[in-house]
Amino acid sequence: MSVLTGSPWLVALAALLALAWLLRRARGSRRDWFFPLATIVLVIFGEVLLARLSPALARKQLVWICIAFGLATLLQPYLARFRRIATVKYTWIVLSLGLVAATAIFGERVNGAKLWIRIGSLHVEPVEIIKLLLVFFLAAYLAEMGDAIAKARWWSLRANAKYLGPLFLGWGASIGLLVVQRDLGMGALLLCTLLTTLYAATRRSDLALGAAAVFALVAFWAAVHFPYVHERIAVWLHPFADPYGAGYQAAQSYFSIAAGGLFGTGLGLGHPGFIPDVSTDYIVAAIAEEFGWLGIVAILALYLAVVRRAVSVAREQPDAFASLLAVGLAATLGFQVAIIVAGVAGLVPLTGITLPFISYGGSSMVANVLLISLLQEIATRRPAEERA
Repeated sequence: MSVLTGSPWLVALAALLALAWLLRRARGSRRDWFFPLATIVLVIFGEVLLARLSPALARKQLVWICIAFGLATLLQPYLARFRRIATVKYTWIVLSLGLVAATAIFGERVNGAKLWIRIGSLHVEPVEIIKLLLVFFLAAYLAEMGDAIAKARWWSLRANAKYLGPLFLGWGASIGLLVVQRDLGMGALLLCTLLTTLYAATRRSDLALGAAAVFALVAFWAAVHFPYVHERIAVWLHPFADPYGAGYQAAQSYFSIAAGGLFGTGLGLGHPGFIPDVSTDYIVAAIAEEFGWLGIVAILALYLAVVRRAVSVAREQPDAFASLLAVGLAATLGFQVAIIVAGVAGLVPLTGITLPFISYGGSSMVANVLLISLLQEIATRRPAEERA
C-alpha cells in the first residue's frame, strides 16, 4: 500500500474533496445519505485494491478522484437545477455526436480502439461523458413525446417515424459510430439504457424487442465483417484454444477466479498480476481471487442497492423528466456493472468497459461521480426548490 503512505498530501486532498462533496450531497429538503456513502465505500475499496495491484495506477487514480469530487462539488449549484436540462434537449445529442466525431478525428488509437483524446498529460475518454449526455436527451425527449409514442400502434409507420425518428437517429448514430471505433462495450451499454428507458416511458415491449433485434442483426454483421469482433467472440467461446495467445487474459482470469474460492486468498496474497489488464478490464477477477465469491457478492449487493434506490427515487418523482432521468442513470450504472461482470465470468464476450468506481479509469470516475451526484439531486430536490 505504498501509494497510500507515499502520497499523503494527495490522499488528504482526495479525502477533503470527498468530504466536501458528501456534505454538499446531503443538502435539500429530503436528506439522503445512501448514494454518497455507497459511492465513497466503492471508491475507497477500489483505491485500496489498485494500490495493491499497481501503485503507479493508484497514484494516477487518486488524481482523478480529486478531479471527480472537486468538479462535482463545483457543479452542485447547476446539478441542483437539473430540470433545466430538459429545456435544451437537442443540445445534448449534438454535443454527443460532436464528441464522438472529435474522438474519431483527434483520438489516439490504443489496442486497436480509437477512444482517447490527450489533453496535456491526461488521457480523456469522451464516451464516458457521452453516456450522460445521451441520457439527458433521452429523458427530455421521452418526457415530452412518451405519451404519443405509447399511444402509437406498431403498424402505424407514419406515427412511429414521426415520434421515434429523432430518438433513434440520434442514438443510432452515436452507437454506430462507437461500434465503428471498436467500442463495443459502450455501444451495448447505450443500447441497454435506451431500451430500458424507452420501455419505462411507453411500456411498449414491441419497440424494445424490435430495437434489440436490429442490434442483434448489426452485431452478427459486425462479427462477420470486422475481424476484431470475430476474434473476441472466438476467444469468448474457446478461451483455452490459444491460452498463451489471444485467450491468455481470459484463461488467467478463470484461474484467478477458481483460486479464490468462497473466501478468497486475502488481500495481497493472490496472484492476479498474471492478468495483463487486471487493473481495468479484469479487476473483477482480482476481487474474486483475493476476496472470494463472498467478496464479489458483497460488492454486487452494494451496486444492486444503489440501482434499487435509484429506481425507487424514479417512482417518487412528481414529473416525467425527473423520473426518466433517474431511470436512465440507474440503467447506465446497473448495466455497466452487469456487462463487465458477465464478461469476466464468460457469460458474454468481454467488451472492455470499467467497473464503476473500482477499475482504473479517470474519465469513468468523473462521469460516475457526476452520475451519482445527479441521482442525489433528483432524490432530494423538488421543483419548488429549483425555482427558489
